[in-house]
Amino acid sequence: MLDVLHRDQVALRIHDGAFSAMDLTARHPRTGELLSTVKFMVQTLAAAGELQRDLQRELTYDGLRAAEAKGSKGGRRPAVAAAKTGEVRAAYLEGRSIAALARDHGVSRGAIRTAVADLLPDHTAIEEDAPAPELPVTLDMPGKVADYLRTTELEPAERAALDQGTTVRRGQGYTLRVSAIPAVHRQLLTRCQSLDGAPGAPAVPAQRKARREYENRVSTLIP
Repeated sequence: MLDVLHRDQVALRIHDGAFSAMDLTARHPRTGELLSTVKFMVQTLAAAGELQRDLQRELTYDGLRAAEAKGSKGGRRPAVAAAKTGEVRAAYLEGRSIAALARDHGVSRGAIRTAVADLLPDHTAIEEDAPAPELPVTLDMPGKVADYLRTTELEPAERAALDQGTTVRRGQGYTLRVSAIPAVHRQLLTRCQSLDGAPGAPAVPAQRKARREYENRVSTLIP
């Protein structure tokens, strides 16, 4: 991120709080490298942020497992109570309309359709024609691609995939292990198209190579 800011000549300063006196993009006037104190502070903040994210993920998983152990299935509760589902289904089979059942039970027509979904005339046809849902696929995204995408405006699903990715250190760089459905991977690949170069903004070889690596991995996904 700081390399991107330096390339675009953007300064990053905190105007209040504990770090208000520090310029987080300050570099040595001769070597052009980040000042050692700035580098240490940024790495410390990044490590703390990554720790917080990992702890949140672990606590979420622990909570889900504890809820499952108690018999909780999670998700939204059905609008039609379980005790009433049998009554609704029986009434529907006897000829009561969905609208009438919705009025009787004080719920929406959609809730009644959910309760009698397998009894609807077009249920089988819908299931046969519906495409199979895409399953998440885990791909390693080069760090330079991830750095660029973090500075780009993304859709919520794309941003969530990046935020939930796992950092894997590789020498001086890293890769981001991203789990998402193939469609999201393709969208992320499209977002970083400009790394191949654009009018007035020549491509950086390392960034272009990183994008090609990610493109090769995405291309293996079955549409």
